[in-house]
Amino acid sequence: MTMDHLRRNFLQKLVASAVVVPMLSPYRALADADPASTGGNQGTTLRVALMGLGSYAARVAEAMQSCKRARVAGLISGTPSKLQEWGTKFGVPEKSRYNYENFDRIKDDPDIDAVYVITPNALHRDQVIRVARAGKHVICEKPMAVNAKEGQDMVDACADAGVKLLVGYRMHFEPKTLEVVRMRKAGDFGRILFFQGLCGFRIGDPGQWRLDKALAGGGALMDIGIYAINGARYMVGEEPVWVTAQQTKTDPVKFKEGVDETIQFQLGFPSGAVASCLSTYQMNHLDRFFMTGEQGFAELQPATGYGPIQGRTHKGELTQPHATHQTIQMDEMAGILLDGNTPVVPVDGEEGLKDLKIIDAIYAACETGGRQELRLG
Repeated sequence: MTMDHLRRNFLQKLVASAVVVPMLSPYRALADADPASTGGNQGTTLRVALMGLGSYAARVAEAMQSCKRARVAGLISGTPSKLQEWGTKFGVPEKSRYNYENFDRIKDDPDIDAVYVITPNALHRDQVIRVARAGKHVICEKPMAVNAKEGQDMVDACADAGVKLLVGYRMHFEPKTLEVVRMRKAGDFGRILFFQGLCGFRIGDPGQWRLDKALAGGGALMDIGIYAINGARYMVGEEPVWVTAQQTKTDPVKFKEGVDETIQFQLGFPSGAVASCLSTYQMNHLDRFFMTGEQGFAELQPATGYGPIQGRTHKGELTQPHATHQTIQMDEMAGILLDGNTPVVPVDGEEGLKDLKIIDAIYAACETGGRQELRLG
């Protein structure tokens, strides 16, 4: 059986099994908390089950060993050997280890508060809905889904179940990124005029799931271009109202139908600010954000890698200390889920849904060659 058949059988099997910080963080990732919504859980630990034990989940699990308010408390995988190995390594008892067929049983596991879904994009919708119906909070890796319709289904399911849905936007807690956001809010750059986001690398193994439309939902835009989309929004501080885009494909064998290789896209904002962005799986050395306003500028390069992020503004170098992104993210998400804290830059399902609407519009613009209007609310 070919790798493509194996991946598709795996996808079909999983879909078929679906049910229809005690104080403000030193990284300033949270806005002032609502006193009425905090206090009851301060000091408690967020107990997280990791779903999909691949390379990024391993990075998250290792980073969580340094968390003050979050710990690995459950595991969900289709590979029994991984459940055994990870369970031993991270101290997860057998009763809190699940596979994709039986993880609905987390409903009866009092030692799990939330599930972090770290699986291929096309699986997110059904898995998040199952977790919500089991009564657990959800953290979902970005992109939240493969299109806005699926994302809306997820937002609605979590709302119906009375659980919170967060998206793994680690950059929303990164210190230098937050300093640029703070400066923009303080008016240090004046009226924002232009943003540029360059995101890309040469992707390797042609057989990986990220190059399979059925699992990834697209190509570079879904995986890496979303950083420029999301970054344009939090750097400029507005929601875009239109998008144009152009697609280039030089290797149709590696990048099959529906899997984008390189897309250039432009965003327009209500104030008149514009963004010019590049998303690619065919070029290295692309990880840069640049923004300019009437009174100053900000540059982050690297802007979205695992760190350390480096940056400067018209006032000089950014010197905030580096800390492991996933450690900060999980501690701050504990504050959001347990204490009702409000992050400076949102990480909820509605935030993820906005990015999906923009992705849908970018693909439509590539297809039609025309400008797409956006209404993100």
